[in-house]
Amino acid sequence: MANAKIIQEKQQSVDEITAKLRESSCTVVADYRGLNVAQVTELRKQLREAGVEFQVLKNTLVRRATANAELTELDAVLTGPTAVAFSKEDAVAPAKILSDFAKKNEALKVKGGVVEGRVFDAAEMKALADLPSREGLLSMLLSVLQAPMRNFALAVKAVAEKQEQEA
Repeated sequence: MANAKIIQEKQQSVDEITAKLRESSCTVVADYRGLNVAQVTELRKQLREAGVEFQVLKNTLVRRATANAELTELDAVLTGPTAVAFSKEDAVAPAKILSDFAKKNEALKVKGGVVEGRVFDAAEMKALADLPSREGLLSMLLSVLQAPMRNFALAVKAVAEKQEQEA
């Protein structure tokens, strides 16, 4: 018979994972098999700098947590060694960091994830990672908003120069 203390600890772990799944704006599931200690340390450092929590978790505990959080579609990717990255603030950062790291280290494989309560497969997570950062998107928006004023100013300047040349 299982020890009551062990069962309680596992239930506490499931509750913590469930809370993280519900609170995270982005959760990415990855297979880290084949990475050495130095590579995992570097990956953890990059994720920590972006405010992303990275944990190696047991699949059975994560499956129970996905059932509690009503994200059972994620169970399909919970096979083999599983590492999970949780981000509360940035919905793109974990996908971007893990995808970039996977390009340099072929041993890391992004399996899927959850973004704002919707389950994504590996291809959708890669597409999310390819999006520009929030700052990049804001600068693109600002450029689009400034273009009409810039064009108007150039037109006024051209008319003024033309009138000066005629005079």
